[in-house]
Amino acid sequence: MKLASTAIGYPYIGGNREWKRCVESFWKGEKSEEAFIFEMKTIRLNHLKHQQSLGLDILTVGDFTFYDRMLDLATMFGLIPARYKWTGEKVNLRTYYSMARGVDDVVASEMTKWFNTNYHYIVPEYEDQPLRLTQNYLLDYFLEAKFELGLITKPTIIGPYTFVQLSKGYDSISKASFILRLLPLYVQVLQQLVDAGAQWIQVEEPALVLSLAPEDIKLVQQIYKQLAEEVPAAKLMLQTYFEGLSAYEELIQLPVAGVGLDFIHGADQNMASLRKYGFPQDKVLGIGIINGRDIWRASLAEKAMMTKAILSLSGVQEAWVQSSCSLQHVPVTTKSEKTLDKTLLNALSFADEKVIELTHITSFVSDENWSGSKSVSQSIVAIQALEQHEARKNPRVKELLSQVRQEHFTRPMPFKERQPLQQEALQLPEFPTTTIGSFPQSEQVKRTRTAWRRSEITDTEYAEFLKSETARWIQIQEEIGLDVLVHGEFERTDMVEYFGEKLKGFAFTEKAWVVSYGSRCVKPPIIYGDVEWTSPMTVEEVAEAQELTSKYVKGMLTGPVTILNWSFVRDDLSREQVANQIALALKEEIQALESAGIAIIQVDEPALREGLPLRKEDWNEYLSWAVNAFKLATSSVRNETQIHTHMCYCEFNNFIEPIRALDADVISIETSRSHGELIQSLKQNPYELGIGLGVYDIHSPRIPSVEEIDTILKDSLEIISKEQFWVNPDCGLKTRNENETIASLKNMVTAARKLRQQQQQTVS
Repeated sequence: MKLASTAIGYPYIGGNREWKRCVESFWKGEKSEEAFIFEMKTIRLNHLKHQQSLGLDILTVGDFTFYDRMLDLATMFGLIPARYKWTGEKVNLRTYYSMARGVDDVVASEMTKWFNTNYHYIVPEYEDQPLRLTQNYLLDYFLEAKFELGLITKPTIIGPYTFVQLSKGYDSISKASFILRLLPLYVQVLQQLVDAGAQWIQVEEPALVLSLAPEDIKLVQQIYKQLAEEVPAAKLMLQTYFEGLSAYEELIQLPVAGVGLDFIHGADQNMASLRKYGFPQDKVLGIGIINGRDIWRASLAEKAMMTKAILSLSGVQEAWVQSSCSLQHVPVTTKSEKTLDKTLLNALSFADEKVIELTHITSFVSDENWSGSKSVSQSIVAIQALEQHEARKNPRVKELLSQVRQEHFTRPMPFKERQPLQQEALQLPEFPTTTIGSFPQSEQVKRTRTAWRRSEITDTEYAEFLKSETARWIQIQEEIGLDVLVHGEFERTDMVEYFGEKLKGFAFTEKAWVVSYGSRCVKPPIIYGDVEWTSPMTVEEVAEAQELTSKYVKGMLTGPVTILNWSFVRDDLSREQVANQIALALKEEIQALESAGIAIIQVDEPALREGLPLRKEDWNEYLSWAVNAFKLATSSVRNETQIHTHMCYCEFNNFIEPIRALDADVISIETSRSHGELIQSLKQNPYELGIGLGVYDIHSPRIPSVEEIDTILKDSLEIISKEQFWVNPDCGLKTRNENETIASLKNMVTAARKLRQQQQQTVS
């Protein structure tokens, strides 16, 4: 038996976010292009050397990116929309980052979630343009590792089927043309890697775990048949992850040298498939045995036994012991954490620790002797200690859960009946304008918060600063002319972390960062105990802001499913049970806001969709408890109290029924990058509750014109009645600077007022 340890991918941001700092410094013009490229290379090589030092047998290149790997492929293949005015030469960084972030009057490419993770990728756009290989960056990375470090690495590339499935701009007819133009480019890339000495090439095809129609299966077979015929010397390791391999009987026979299977999230299905169909004896089996998406220490004895069972069942002579997916979804190392509860810290495993777990399992299974290993016993002790932690034995939480009844999931009056009550109570104008919640987190805000956390200023001084900044932005909002205001969230670092810090059952890290999109990194909280509300979390800040203005100030909360999906969640309870614990805590906060006189309360659920199982036939169970968790949190309010929610990049057109089921009075949603698609969807599937279509893209530094927003509003009014219609940006504004924010919001308000006047003139 020949075993080797490997990871499908490794975090590229670095333990101290050196990648993020390098990229953002370049964007600000503080670093020359030459210095930027050199520093990125240094980071890339250091990551390889580090993984080698941890004992990993097969190292991966191509998991590194300058922004996003789907964008990397799009630019490598010349898949660049005409609006960027690319002339066909090597794609420079200006074009690359224009596609990612927008520039001047050119909008960025669409961004959406990578399967059911919190990572966002740039969506490639096919415009029937001629494609060509502009630069084989995988070859560059392979040769870089070969000649500078003496390493023969495993290049990784997102496979052609997944790349096409996640792209846009084609229909059933033009899809064939797209694939025909794309495949020769994959052939070129693979052949150049083989010629350079690549012994294995990893081809990532996570789309093969989705539901596949017969024509999809046939297409995949044709794709890999052509690749095998064109580059027969290429040893391809076809990696699947996030679920069990679909159409196993057919796809396991693809002409590739190995197939990687996820034995974490796809364990049941992949084990059943192995039992029923076996595994080809001429292929290498990739055993995804360490969870690439959670942060919990693995029971090495259990994982080793499972690996042996898989090897026995498959009968293969060669296998890779690997992560279930790329480790980019977890932080880099637990060694940076100095303040966590000791019992909790011992039970954690980040990317580096997971790599070490892989090497241990590989060694244990190879030697068939792990009973005396100290690491095995340590993992058992650590896991058992956390199971007995007092944070997991909260009697009040258990009592509250036992009291939940079916009526707690429903508002006392349906929307059509409570809507006129809210209109009468709130007296808002037609097309009311608002924002999603956050305002720019300026350098001064960040410095002051850091100074407070370091005890360099007192609690009183920090509170006074927050009050001053909130008051300043209340005045700015009034000057802009917004109808419903927000307090700006200057006290919040992150929309999940902030609430977790005020609830029992959560723990927080110092440097456990993961990428959300681009250079945007987040530190997901760790839900390790029972979640309990102990005192108001937001009431003081919102109530103080409300006293500064005669306009309504929204209460701003993060919803239970988003807190769940954007946290690392304990694995001893079902996700439904944890979601209900969070919902009950938020219910108490909403009641406190309402008692303080807050008439509009926004409960954001941007992560509702990403928790969906990847196969549609598995959606109903998740949606049932996820929607109920939101309703459990929000249904206790008075009929006159208006509940808002917000979602972004959720593919609204495929998700309208669950959104309707939330029964929120108003939903604000991202549409600026995909407005036309949503308009068409709403024509076919009308939405009768309140809705605010995000009229400009906050992820881009460009300022939208009044005319641009006016066009979106008029298009929207064709399918949304004015009684439903709200006007807002597509997401929170914390990442933008103050000048951009004010200018954009002024144009938004001007466009809304223009529409209001036109409607009044039409009536008169």
